[in-house]
Amino acid sequence: MHSTAAPATPTHCPYCALQCGMGLTEGARGVEVVERAGFPVNKGALCGKGRTAPALLSSGVRLTEPLVRSRATGRLTPATWEEALDRVADGLSRTRTEYGADACGVFGGGGLTNEKAYALGKFARVALGTSQIDYNGRFCMSSAAAAGQRAFGLDRGLPFPLEDIPRTGCVILVGSNLAETMPPALRYLTELRENGGTLIVVDPRRTRTAEQADLHLAPRPGTDLALALGLLHLVVAEGRTDEAYIEERTSGWEEARAAAMAHWPEHVERITGVPVPRLRDAVRLFCDAGSGMVLTARGPEQQSKGTDTVGAWINLCLATGRAGRPLSGYGCLTGQGNGQGGREHGQKADQLPGYRKLTDPAARAHVAGVWGVDPESLPGPGRSAYELLDALGGDVKALLLMGSNPVVSAPRAAHVEGRLRSLDFLAVADVVLSETAELADVVLPVTQWAEETGTVTNLEGRVLLRRRAVSAPPGVRSDLDVLHGIADRLGHGKGFPTEPEEVFEELRRASAGGAADYSGISYARLTEGEGEGVFWPCPGTGPSSDGTPRLFLDRFATEDGRARFVPVAHRAAAEEPDAEYPVLLTTGRVLAQYQSGAQTRRVDELNSAAPGPFVELHPRLAARLGVVEGEPVAVISRRGRAVAPARVTTGIRSDTVFMPFHWPGEGRANSLTNPALDPVSRMPEFKVCAVRLERARG
Repeated sequence: MHSTAAPATPTHCPYCALQCGMGLTEGARGVEVVERAGFPVNKGALCGKGRTAPALLSSGVRLTEPLVRSRATGRLTPATWEEALDRVADGLSRTRTEYGADACGVFGGGGLTNEKAYALGKFARVALGTSQIDYNGRFCMSSAAAAGQRAFGLDRGLPFPLEDIPRTGCVILVGSNLAETMPPALRYLTELRENGGTLIVVDPRRTRTAEQADLHLAPRPGTDLALALGLLHLVVAEGRTDEAYIEERTSGWEEARAAAMAHWPEHVERITGVPVPRLRDAVRLFCDAGSGMVLTARGPEQQSKGTDTVGAWINLCLATGRAGRPLSGYGCLTGQGNGQGGREHGQKADQLPGYRKLTDPAARAHVAGVWGVDPESLPGPGRSAYELLDALGGDVKALLLMGSNPVVSAPRAAHVEGRLRSLDFLAVADVVLSETAELADVVLPVTQWAEETGTVTNLEGRVLLRRRAVSAPPGVRSDLDVLHGIADRLGHGKGFPTEPEEVFEELRRASAGGAADYSGISYARLTEGEGEGVFWPCPGTGPSSDGTPRLFLDRFATEDGRARFVPVAHRAAAEEPDAEYPVLLTTGRVLAQYQSGAQTRRVDELNSAAPGPFVELHPRLAARLGVVEGEPVAVISRRGRAVAPARVTTGIRSDTVFMPFHWPGEGRANSLTNPALDPVSRMPEFKVCAVRLERARG
């Protein structure tokens, strides 16, 4: 007999910014993932998170009905959608009437589709009239975005496709553990080495990724800026600069060169702990190769000097002629699933759709025209993510939150949890009852990736269509339905359609002519062929109307077409170790969990692989504490205390401990982290703070 099974629906993984291609089928055993070998990013390969993603579609682990907090008992209890939406609209409306529009806040997520991010930004500025909107992508790659804007005039995670990486001569990978955070991408580094290229990994830990490297540099956390400047100093001192490129395609070199020359190798060794011979090895490997790339991730970016740190690595690329040339350049490995597209279309505090600046009168006029409102009615820029969370219960009295879990993911998390509890009104739209949703006055159950259609933009700037493959359970609505329902109650229902393609068509018009121009992209185009996606910018007409896989080959996106060197100098972390807090803490992810863990912690297979938090420390530090493998350790900072079992390893510096940040409760790593902000990107300093350790038996 011939099989009558329906063909798999082509779609994409809901997790990281690779947006790996997959197929979904629905049968007697439920929803299953099948290989989608034709998609170029992962060629069928998936990590455990992607393989098990359908587990969250079960009604047993996700929200299936609205919840409202009973005024009699104080508990969340089931409610109808009408009651829940009435409560949300009433809470926001009363707050706005009593305290003004800016007393209403909106907080989004880097996992929202482009359509949802666009609609959320419009909802904040049109339906509420508030400036107080930002999103958790601020915690992802905002420093890289700011540095890219300063240097190149444009921010797109990777200015080239992933397929270029194996064909370059040398990659410097700074602060990324791809083997655990984006496992299918590790093959690009493996292929790089198979092709004769070299890999340099910069990380204070000897991670699975660092084990693949030809050279591993293990700087003290918070010193990546000094390291990059030290390498640039050696490039200059050894006569390895590309003077013709600098003259033809850049500006500002003399100032940047002078700043770098103040960071001589021995000085950099004292700051970073990286020996001078290894600095020289790195320069030799990078400069002897015919082409090269620097790729950064959260390590150098999540610092109070993250923008300058990324800028220093960009300066290294520019000085050696490694940007805007084939198989060369600087790129950022975006973390969240739609961290790129999520900030391009308006849920970031200072931006309008198309990556337009909210302070630009022409940008305001264009978007206001699409929205059918007076440009003067649009509010100005609001607070950044942490500053918005810190203002809750003060200036900001009510909050609508979609697709984020700051109780676990925000720095100084206990303080943020307290701010959320102090609100007059909190509404949360989510797939699961996260730790943040548990605090809400209203919880709205929304559809997830496999139950809805929408676009996302991966780390390459590749716009993709995730297609609806299965039906959502009764009682669940899409985020677009939620925004329409609330806006309608606030008198703005007509401006908020519920069909994703209709929203995308409006997004195309709003983005037209902007830096992130999607006007030449359509759902029909995204479903052509194998559905490989289209790279932005993609205007409706002109030489880039087929999309732009590789940026900057002819000119940079600055007014004069030249890349800009930015002079930077090393400075200490916001909080350095002292006698009371003598150890450095750095945080990150593990293979089987994702972000705040709100979803992955509900998947049995993933929990078996990574059941809980831990404290990674060097044997010498463990011996000083009298701690053995598996024994509970208390890690204490000026902001809080966390307890987790010890994991003793020689793969970390002896002055540093590491904790993953996926868990709430006693092991919450972000109870410890420092919200000190980068002055440009407003990125918190997740990656370095001062702590002390104590035994915590019993």
